[in-house]
Amino acid sequence: MHKFLGCGLGLRSPYYQDILTQRPSVDFFEIISEDYMVDGGNPLYYLDKVRENYPIVMHGVSMSIAGTDPLNQDYLQKLKTLIQRVQPKWISDHCCWTGVDGKNMHDLLPVPYTKEAINHIASRIQLVQEFLGQQIAIENVSSYVNYKSSEYTEWEFLAELSKKTDCLLLLDINNVYVNSFNHNFDPLDFIAGIPVERVQQFHLAGHTNKGDVILDTHDAAIIGPVWKLFEVALKRFGKVSTLIERDDKFPPFSELLDELALVRKYVAA
Repeated sequence: MHKFLGCGLGLRSPYYQDILTQRPSVDFFEIISEDYMVDGGNPLYYLDKVRENYPIVMHGVSMSIAGTDPLNQDYLQKLKTLIQRVQPKWISDHCCWTGVDGKNMHDLLPVPYTKEAINHIASRIQLVQEFLGQQIAIENVSSYVNYKSSEYTEWEFLAELSKKTDCLLLLDINNVYVNSFNHNFDPLDFIAGIPVERVQQFHLAGHTNKGDVILDTHDAAIIGPVWKLFEVALKRFGKVSTLIERDDKFPPFSELLDELALVRKYVAA
């Protein structure tokens, strides 16, 4: 595992100017890899400027590590080129598939928790890690359907997958809470079932509660039960680099910094 980076924020374009002019007390920034897998332009300009003052980690949304299409070699080469440019502290993506037959659904689609799926995804993680020459971290996704064929719980599946591939885990605390509500399990069982030595990073975020389902929207403040789950996770895993994701309904940057200050209090407790 990499060292504890502290408490960070997702690097999003509405905050570029705030970051460059204020030089805020943020320990690291996380980029969405695909936003910067380009040959030039403003995104790379601002990324290079932010990199001068802050550590960066990379987080992907389109690797489709669980997909059935062959791994996209063009995508992986662009990712590797960006890694060489950015020199991130680590890289991550999601335990999901994002499309089929070359079509990207632009969504993080869940997998059946079966032995067959573990073997399939493990072989692809190993190929990616070999190609990139480093471990990757895999994140638990929010989901809204279950598969009848599942043989494991989600946390058992992730634990087995990480052991089989020697990959790391990005534990999204909000997604644990969302899925516990949507699929009626105890989120404490999830936290207890993840191997301590595998967890590289935490994500925190807000969501939208529709009454009968919670949607992982990243467009609101973190709620009380997620903070409580974060507290439990810190007790189990110790100090883990923690990041707030915000991807819509962007508040003033000062509000996000206030929320980050609260993250720091939990981590320091």
